[in-house]
Amino acid sequence: MLKFVAPLFVVADIARSRQFYEGLLGLKVKFDFGQNVTFEGDFAIHLEPHYQGLIGDPTDFPIRHKANNAELYFETKDIESYVTKLNEAGVNWVHTMRPQPWGQRVMRFYDPDGHIIEIGETMEAVVLRFHQQGLSREEVIQRSSMPAEFVDMVIQGHKEQNA
Repeated sequence: MLKFVAPLFVVADIARSRQFYEGLLGLKVKFDFGQNVTFEGDFAIHLEPHYQGLIGDPTDFPIRHKANNAELYFETKDIESYVTKLNEAGVNWVHTMRPQPWGQRVMRFYDPDGHIIEIGETMEAVVLRFHQQGLSREEVIQRSSMPAEFVDMVIQGHKEQNA
């Protein structure tokens, strides 16, 4: 049986990348092996020269940066606070906050090595936002593409929390 363990990004500077993921995004280190750091949630960064030695000759197996073909995806209930934090940090944006076809607001930016990071609002937050904007249950379901059971659970939970 095969078990998925973790995505891994190759980085040029472990300290710089660790500061980015710990300091800016708030991830917590689970294991630090020097040339390889694993964060809680089981995402890892690996120092480029060490990783290159593991996969082979750079002529045959070059490491390419800023390939725009993969991303790490995070969600938050408070997406607006991250816009300010990321702007203050001077991140290199792929794009600032924009809505996806299903109504979720997301933003994408590069980490120090050119890997794409996406932060989106939770789908619970999307459903509540639509509901608070006055959309009917059916309109929320249609607009968000979420199942009726999920929409009902979110709206009911919000009502109970505010009762």
